[in-house]
Amino acid sequence: MRTGLLLQWNAYVYGLRTMDRDLTPLLTRIAEALERLAPPVNTGADFAGARLFRHDPATGAFHGAPDYPLDLGSLIGVDRQKARFLENLERFAGGLPYNHALLWGVRGTGKSSLAKAAFMAVAAKTPALKLVEVDRDQVTALPALFDGLRGRPELFVVLCDDLSFEEGAAAAKALKSALEGGVSGPPANVLFVATSNRRHLMPRGHQEDRGLVAAHEDAEEEVSVSDRFGLWVGFPPMDQPTYLAAVAAYTERFGLAVPDLDRRALQWAQLRGSRSGRVAWQFIRDLAGELGKPLPL
Repeated sequence: MRTGLLLQWNAYVYGLRTMDRDLTPLLTRIAEALERLAPPVNTGADFAGARLFRHDPATGAFHGAPDYPLDLGSLIGVDRQKARFLENLERFAGGLPYNHALLWGVRGTGKSSLAKAAFMAVAAKTPALKLVEVDRDQVTALPALFDGLRGRPELFVVLCDDLSFEEGAAAAKALKSALEGGVSGPPANVLFVATSNRRHLMPRGHQEDRGLVAAHEDAEEEVSVSDRFGLWVGFPPMDQPTYLAAVAAYTERFGLAVPDLDRRALQWAQLRGSRSGRVAWQFIRDLAGELGKPLPL
């Protein structure tokens, strides 16, 4: 009896060892795959190496980016918007009360350029000021981002370019939660800036995608988000005199004087189907290339 039990036990142990040898390569491959899929441990952000950063919510990492090259004086035709946004940003950098800002208006009028150029101007005098850009499709990660920035010694301008709520109210609720900050309030060291073609951040055809009641509720949610921005800066369409003034200022700034400048600039705008700061700058780039003169960007 003892001999039979011993033989059975030895066979059992041998089977386990054989199974272990057979499964080891498979288990190793599974462990390696899980290691690749798992986000790396966030050991803390280092904001000393740059002033502009891109945030990756999947890993929590902040990736440094080069300084924005366009200076604030290069933005033509938006003097009122420039003064209002810069005043609010300087208050934030100086530790005074400020408002989160929504820059809204037609495309190509300089909303994003103003946000970045104004940041660079103020950051030159305030080393602790940093800009973190987030993708509009990652708005739901904003509450966690704000919590991560809370209490740090730096001051952060968090910029979301071309913000709209294509997916309904979920992103709107996340943004509202981030701006309100829950029971602890919003972080005192974060200024949120969004640019959008729509003042109320609501996509066209929104009601056609959902039922009438649900669409109405989503609309209320999204309008309530735009109300969380204490500063609205509007960018209207650029009229012809302002467009030509922008072109003239650029040509004088970069030494690109040519005969019949206005006619050529208007023809360029007509081909593009609009007049804006972006169109004026694209015309200047084309003209500089024609004349063989470099530009700063």
